[in-house]
Amino acid sequence: MHLKQSTFRLTFTLAAALLATIALAPAAEKKGFAIEKSPGGLVVKLDGQLFTEYVTLSQNKPILWPIIGPTGKEMTRRFPMDKVEGEQHDHPHHRSFYFGHQNINGLEFWHDRSSFEGPKTKEEALKAKLAHLGVTQHREFKETSATTDQATIVTINDYVAFEGGKKIMEDTRRLTFRADDSSRTVDVSLEFHNTTKEPVVFTDMKDAGFSLRLPTSMALSSKQGGKIINSEGATDKDTWAKRAKWVDYHGPVGGDHVGVAFMEHPTSFRHPTPWHVRDYGLFTANAFGSKSLDKNLPDAPHTLKPGEKLLLRYRVIFHKGDEKAAKIAQRYEQFAKEK
Repeated sequence: MHLKQSTFRLTFTLAAALLATIALAPAAEKKGFAIEKSPGGLVVKLDGQLFTEYVTLSQNKPILWPIIGPTGKEMTRRFPMDKVEGEQHDHPHHRSFYFGHQNINGLEFWHDRSSFEGPKTKEEALKAKLAHLGVTQHREFKETSATTDQATIVTINDYVAFEGGKKIMEDTRRLTFRADDSSRTVDVSLEFHNTTKEPVVFTDMKDAGFSLRLPTSMALSSKQGGKIINSEGATDKDTWAKRAKWVDYHGPVGGDHVGVAFMEHPTSFRHPTPWHVRDYGLFTANAFGSKSLDKNLPDAPHTLKPGEKLLLRYRVIFHKGDEKAAKIAQRYEQFAKEK
């Protein structure tokens, strides 16, 4: 009986000590994805750390910014949301990761007010520009979900005039976030829907499409080792306005050599798209450009009739190394087979 009581006291003491140790120990780090509300919209986290933020309105459009790559470094330009030494400060409408189009039903969704304002801007000229400015206005988060393996954000946005607020159409965009040891991926499904009683005309424009603005150090013009290559084997400036299934832009960021592979799915509008990819770091899939990109091609506006839809679908991979190290050609074939 005495032995049993001693054994019980020892077991109880050990159990109490274990519980005390657990109480004092820090909580285990949460693995996988999480989505949290923020003043600007929603923050996507991976293993408790920032992946990106969905900002519902940056001047006149929703954007993703910043985007943290697989080495822990930012992989889109900070300007104009923030100013840091050594970055290019051109084209303030290039806001990290976004959609824009210079002329939809006469409204301007590519530039924004910051594009027109300046010390030499006359008030009358500014008023004329604002009269044609459009706003991609966030309406609601239709869905948000996060698991160990991925996070998803689905939004609905209205395309309206800056002055007067007339709506010309809407979009539903689905953003899916994934990651592995060497890359981080954002899938983009952007479906335009004409819910009005009037046609919507996407004019043939050079400045149009889904875009990223890359870090200055990656840009060809920075001459720090940046490189562009597409699925057809074209490189650097020869990739501009060329149709391709994917384009990879890689170079140095914070001491690491990293890249961004921009892929278009076969179901996307006018696949394979021409690419408005620039030596200074603009990276755009422009399905709406024809004659504006190549004077030898016909003018190709697209009309979305009432009730009709139009789909853009992409995968953007932020990866370590160049396109060969990241096996971009093989990863595109996998993406192309997905329904």
